[in-house]
Amino acid sequence: MQGVGLVHSTEEVSNDNGGKGLTYKPFQEQNISHTGGEHKMENAFEEIAIQAKKYGKVQTLMHYVNKQTLLNEHSRQKKGKATGIDGIDKEKYEVNLEENIENLIREMKTFRYKPKAVRRTYIPKAGSDKLRPLGIPAYEDKLVQGVMREILDQIYEEKFYNFSYGFRENKSCHQAIREVNQTIMAKKVNYIVDADIKGFFNNVDHEWLMKFLENDIQDKNFTRYIKRFLKAGAVEELKLFESDKGTPQGGLISPVLANIYLHYVLDKWFEVVVKKQCKGEACIVRYADDCAPRRLRNAATAA
Repeated sequence: MQGVGLVHSTEEVSNDNGGKGLTYKPFQEQNISHTGGEHKMENAFEEIAIQAKKYGKVQTLMHYVNKQTLLNEHSRQKKGKATGIDGIDKEKYEVNLEENIENLIREMKTFRYKPKAVRRTYIPKAGSDKLRPLGIPAYEDKLVQGVMREILDQIYEEKFYNFSYGFRENKSCHQAIREVNQTIMAKKVNYIVDADIKGFFNNVDHEWLMKFLENDIQDKNFTRYIKRFLKAGAVEELKLFESDKGTPQGGLISPVLANIYLHYVLDKWFEVVVKKQCKGEACIVRYADDCAPRRLRNAATAA
């Protein structure tokens, strides 16, 4: 079974912003042979976490986007879900499943694969009479995003702080609320700040997000495809809207990208800067873009 098979590159085939004249160094294709389906690929994904923990930075990630992982992601998609601008759902795609997956891999190998714009719709916002935008990706984009999300999860799970509860395996909003309650009840708290970052998902800075990713990932082809997803834009009422910022809510890869961004701009800032400036103890609990920083009284002056 062949994966996308990209090993190393330091130059781009073309400029995704429309530039010309850049050349690409030839790639070696890497054949990845796995048997045993999803179980084998789970073990392969675990290798990414080991590499990230051992070396800090990871490389040669694109071969994990291969026929088996894409088929596994297809099997996880639910039937009857809303479609993107391609109008294709799980049932239609699996009519020629093997051929479709092989064509997708071929497109990715030659860098002809470009994510489609998401179809923007609006859904009710919980606890409000407002609506929030939801971007629905095309079906193949869902598959690629799903696999890339798994790769990113393996890289960053060990890097994220324990007080980050949103969009992570074995963590939930109920656990975040429980930690806040336990801190308030068991410790001497002076101040509590309940913060919600207004319009966070619509305003993520692409340039800084890419810098954060490149700090941990040395596979330029992997980060290049992430950039393409970010720049894909959105279609609403037959109009195309370009995206120069934000991560579309509804994309499979958006939650982990949001967590990576907040890990660097909020979580690390709080741990490295804010806590050192506080006379007493300070802590934070974050669920996605909602957080509750708290300042506890200095033990020496608590009496």
